[in-house]
Amino acid sequence: MELGNIIAVLGAVATFLFGMSTMTDGLEKLSSGRLEHILERLTSNVIKGVLLGAVVTGLIQSSAATTVMCVGFVNAGIMKLEQTVGIIMGANIGTTVTAQLLSLGDISSDNLALMFLNPSFLGPILAVIGIIFYMFIKSGHKKTIGQIILGLGLLFIGMNTMSAAVAPLQELPEFQSVFTAFSNPFLGVAVGALITALLQSSSASMGILQAISTTGVVSFHIAMPLIMGQNIGTCITALISSVGASRNAKRTAMIHLFFNIIGSVFFLVLLYACNALFRFPFWTSIMNMSSIANLHLAFNVACTILLLPFNRQLVRLVKLVVPGDTEERELSVLDDRFLSSPSLALEKAHDAVVQMGEFARDNFRLSVELVERFDAKKLERLNETETALDKLEGLLDNYLVKLTDRALSQEESTKVSELLHTLSDFERIGDYAVNVSECASILRKRGIVFSAQAKGELDQMAAAVLETLDKTIACYQSRQRSLAVQVEPLEEVVDLIADTLKNRHVERLKTGECTVELGTQFLELLINLERISDHCSNVALRIVRQTSSKDDKVRIDAHAYMRDLHHGGVNPEFDQLFSQYREKYFSPIAEETAVSP
Repeated sequence: MELGNIIAVLGAVATFLFGMSTMTDGLEKLSSGRLEHILERLTSNVIKGVLLGAVVTGLIQSSAATTVMCVGFVNAGIMKLEQTVGIIMGANIGTTVTAQLLSLGDISSDNLALMFLNPSFLGPILAVIGIIFYMFIKSGHKKTIGQIILGLGLLFIGMNTMSAAVAPLQELPEFQSVFTAFSNPFLGVAVGALITALLQSSSASMGILQAISTTGVVSFHIAMPLIMGQNIGTCITALISSVGASRNAKRTAMIHLFFNIIGSVFFLVLLYACNALFRFPFWTSIMNMSSIANLHLAFNVACTILLLPFNRQLVRLVKLVVPGDTEERELSVLDDRFLSSPSLALEKAHDAVVQMGEFARDNFRLSVELVERFDAKKLERLNETETALDKLEGLLDNYLVKLTDRALSQEESTKVSELLHTLSDFERIGDYAVNVSECASILRKRGIVFSAQAKGELDQMAAAVLETLDKTIACYQSRQRSLAVQVEPLEEVVDLIADTLKNRHVERLKTGECTVELGTQFLELLINLERISDHCSNVALRIVRQTSSKDDKVRIDAHAYMRDLHHGGVNPEFDQLFSQYREKYFSPIAEETAVSP
């Protein structure tokens, strides 16, 4: 074989692999995390799991990616081990779509319509359309569609070039002898597994096999072991992703491996035994692109039909291979496996930020209870939650930094920025809750208590702050503007209460009715409660801005928008809500006489 042919083959393989990678990346972007959410939520039974696994993998064209997602979901505690079995089985079926597309290369007809379906014609056409969309259209979805079309075009071009480049090989005795050696089923399985493991894509290795089939040296008994090996080799990606994960995540990767090994061994023994007895006429039949694609599909469907009734036994088997009780782990939705799909990673990061807000709210409640009645166990629980909150903040920071290394759209970059600001707000709320608990500890150590009236004032303000926190977390979790707009009027009432109580505090200091020691702690509590509501306002304002139209004042100038709200008379909804919350929280303490705390 001449050097030019070798270079042509390598270039064709490179074009083919790049086209597949481009197409797969585009399909994953276009899914925007929706396919992953379907996997996460709609796996109530194994049959449904098979269908979902096939559909999702057919759309993103990577059984390895689907299995890695399952590993990530199990590791994060989102999905149970048993739910992944059907998805993994279906993934093997879904990955056959690429081979079916490539089998269009066998089309040969004088009919113009059929001729355009041949990759030699279709590839360049798709590549031109795709590059136009990808380079000259800035819209996110259309650009992604262009990437998919371009990838598919390059896939066809690479396949056509490979077929042309390997054509001279059919005359070489050495090439024929190599494929004759693959008639040894064990060698065929090993080679198929090795090539697929190196490429980390069974679709890619299948495409290469289809290209080689155009030389006329690939017969059924050679193709079958190679296809079986390809199914086994694609498991390497999931196995690598499970390193360092939980036991059940490792078991998920092992399910993929055992499913393919058991299916391959069963049908390998069955086929060779039956051929020894009956001498199949198709045993030495020459395979083309279409017959290889159909064999690949038939094998994966047969494996699924064979092992589907034994899905529970498959789970028991992997539990024997990876023994031990499932360890209790801290729930973490920040699995690095999700980073390959930025939209999904952002959703998981959003969930983690919500969890931070819930931690901060739990600590605020505990801190208020400590002021009312000190309890060492509650203080210990508060400190444990604060440690978890700080840890989650560190994890989120690192996770979002890793995410920024990916190719993000403008919308995704904006989302990262919003997450970073919001997690900072929730972390600060947690810190202020700790400050409140420290005031409670000081009151306890010094044996001093507030008067009944002062306690009532603090209770009213704490209740208003708690409702502010509840509404803030709810609006951030659901991203509902109707909830977000309720936060600012409530925060304004908190400010009103704080200003009133501070003024009373100053008057008491002037008249000597309040001791400096008690007054200092009272003022410290007011400051921390007020600052918690300020951070709630920051979070809610982001939701209001995100859910407003581009020409809305809050999007153009947030400071002017807030200034107008506080001046009154500009926003009837704000004024009405402010009056309601003022009546609820401020009125009960408005007429009280300023007495010593």
